[in-house]
Formats: sequence, C-alpha cells, structure tokens
Amino acid sequence: MQVALKEIAAMVDGKIKGNPDTVLTGVATIESARQGDLTFLANPKYIPLMETTRASVIICSPGMSAPGKTLLVVDDPYLVYAKLINLFYPPKKESGRVDPRAILGTDVRLGRQVTIYPFVFIGDNCVIGDDVTIYPFCYIGEGVSVGAGSLLYPNVTVREACRIGKRVIIHSGSVVGSDGFGFAKDGQRYVKIPQLGCVQIDDDVEIGACNTIDRAAIDRTWIKRGTKTDNLVQIAHNVVVGEDCVLVSQVGISGSTRLGDRVTMAGQSATTGHLKIGDDAIIGARGAASADLAPGQVVSGAPAMPHREWLKATRIFQKLPEMRKKLLVLEKRVRELEDRLAGCGGEPTGE
Repeated sequence: MQVALKEIAAMVDGKIKGNPDTVLTGVATIESARQGDLTFLANPKYIPLMETTRASVIICSPGMSAPGKTLLVVDDPYLVYAKLINLFYPPKKESGRVDPRAILGTDVRLGRQVTIYPFVFIGDNCVIGDDVTIYPFCYIGEGVSVGAGSLLYPNVTVREACRIGKRVIIHSGSVVGSDGFGFAKDGQRYVKIPQLGCVQIDDDVEIGACNTIDRAAIDRTWIKRGTKTDNLVQIAHNVVVGEDCVLVSQVGISGSTRLGDRVTMAGQSATTGHLKIGDDAIIGARGAASADLAPGQVVSGAPAMPHREWLKATRIFQKLPEMRKKLLVLEKRVRELEDRLAGCGGEPTGE
C-alpha cells in the first residue's frame, strides 16, 4: 500500500514539516525503520534516534525538530500511530463461513458473515451476532450470546449463560464464566456453594490471554464498556469493573469488589474483597488495596498507602541495614554508660 504524507496528515489533523508528497508504504519502530516507513516518537529517551533513523517520516510532538527529516507533528504521536497501523495493515478479512468440522448444538442462531473455524463447539440456544469470528478449539456453552463483530481466539472457553457484547476481543486461553471460589466450611470439610450467576462483558472490551473471569454466585460478574485487560488477570465472582479501566498483567480482584470508571491497576496489584474503588483511582505495581479508595486516589505498596508516602518509604528501605548497624552501636554505648554509672554508685539525674 502506498499513501502520500499529505493524505495521512489530513486524516489525523497533523502538521507537516518537510515534503508533503513523501510516499509511505509501512510503519516501523524508529530503530528498524527503512526508506518508505512511517515511525513515531512518543518517549523522550528516543529523541537521539531522530537524527539516525532511516524512516521517511517521523510522527512527533510539537516543539521537536530533526534537521533534514520530514516530520508529522501531532498532539499525541502514540495515539496517531495506533490509528495509522490499521491503515497500512488492515485486519484480516475472514471467510464468513462455518467450517463443517465445527459442532453446533440445537437452536443456535447465527448472524451474517459469521466465521467459525474447525473444532469449535457451540452449545444449544446460543446467539452469535454478525461478523463474529471464533477460532479453533473454542468452547461456547449453552445459552451464550456473542455480540456483532466480536473475536474469540483459539482455546477460549465461554461457559453457559454468559453474555459477550459487540466488538469484544478475547485472547487465547481465557476462561469466561468459570465457577466462583465459593465454599462454606462444615467442620473440617468444605461444602461447595453453587455459582448460579453469569459473566457479562459489555461492548469494546478486550480480554488478554489466559484471563479467568468467574461467574457470579448470584446475578453477574460485570465488565463494562471499553475496559482492557492484560494477560494473566483474575477477576473473581460478583466483581464489577467500570468503563475504560486498565488491568495490567497478573492483577487479581477479589470477590464483590466494585471498580469505578477509568481505574488503573498496574502489574501484580490486587484488592481484597467487597471494596469500592473510585473513578480514576490508580493502584501501583504490586500494590495491595485492603480498604476503599476515593475517586482519583493513587496508592502503592502492600498494604496500599498514598503513592507519595510509599515513595518516601522506599527511599528509607535501602538505608535500613546501615541504620540497624548505627542503632546497635548506640545501644552498646548506652549499656556501657549505664554500667559505668552503676559502678560509680550514681544514677542518671535527668538534668
């Protein structure tokens, strides 16, 4: 595909510094780009590479310069790059047919241009919307609905009665609707509590690889519109995740916790159960929230504390061995002074 820079600039409302007729054929990183490639600069650490890159055009922020290079200046280079990727590398066009090696139950309703690959199992009474693609070895349980334009990669399991919205992407190995972890103790044994609810995933959600999203004990576990999860995320039963949240790899959310909109949970962070996490709150990497968080609150550490306090504490951690040595020396000196006072028959006067 060949596109002139001036056409791209019009699409993204960018300003050109250099030759507007530059012809572009692809997108690449600033290190690997070649003639004809479009690259971007979003991280200041890569500014020195602007002069050495072989890219034909660099997408960059206002105020940046590179003599002899053609620039496309935009407010958010990374966002523009994300949008242009689909221009040069459009999504694969699926066949729009059902492979005869797939297994479909009774009363399965399929929309238009549904693509179902070999060895997919779809249970009874399922509804699959228009332009849905389901890759090999996916399991769709009885009574599941999948909205238009959704994509399920290989080995995804969606158990019975779960509801998947429109344009949802679920990556390989994820399980939607596994039983919530519910047991009642009877003496020394545990009695399983039947998990009777479902999982509801709203429109434009993307679920990473090997996520586990438990069905509710009663009612629903609910992932709201636009939320994105990384790989290896665990969402327990009856959790509600608000709109446009970001859950990074190895996040764990305990049962019945409610996340507001635009919450960010960084890698390996977690919550205990039955919490309320306010809109726009952020839990830092490896942070463990054990109490409700107010909207906009930023916390880190385990147990979680305000992020600035956590930064102060981490600066002290590395000094603890030296502080311990000094404390031991001071303790020894205090004992020696006390022994000397005792030998003289005196007592500290406090004056």
